[in-house]
Amino acid sequence: MKVAIIGYSGSGKSSLAGYLSNIYNVPVLYLDTVYWLSGWIERKTDDSVLIVENILNRNVEWVIDGNYKKLSYKRRLKEADIIIFMDFNRIICLFRALKRFFKYRGKTRESITKGCFEKLDFEFIKWILYKGRTHKKREDYKSVMKEYKDKIIVIKNQKQLDLYKLGLA
Repeated sequence: MKVAIIGYSGSGKSSLAGYLSNIYNVPVLYLDTVYWLSGWIERKTDDSVLIVENILNRNVEWVIDGNYKKLSYKRRLKEADIIIFMDFNRIICLFRALKRFFKYRGKTRESITKGCFEKLDFEFIKWILYKGRTHKKREDYKSVMKEYKDKIIVIKNQKQLDLYKLGLA
């Protein structure tokens, strides 16, 4: 089983990835742990690509959470058996990011590199509400849904997410 989870920041991609990893008993790769070094320092792109490619080249089962187009995005989507697009609205994503911030404030969550303490600054709020939802980004997601219509699952809200998880349990 190979599952690629994409979608908007704050939509719950990492939580779902961890859940599916447990259900399918396959390793999970959180791309935030690949992209970021401790202290929220960006890893060199070539190094990040190499990490992802090493996972993909092993031809093992996986759950990979994250967008990061520079990190073998097209290959991940092509090789995935299932693509899950977390398409929650921006207000819900902001609420979920706030909830996550208060839960992990001063800590590092499992889906991010150690030493990257949970933060919620103005730039990230702008990303959740606007910059991460440009017309181009929406069009990119539409093209993914069209190209991979036979293996994509779109989850737009908590009720759909709960029903999806219920179907797996």
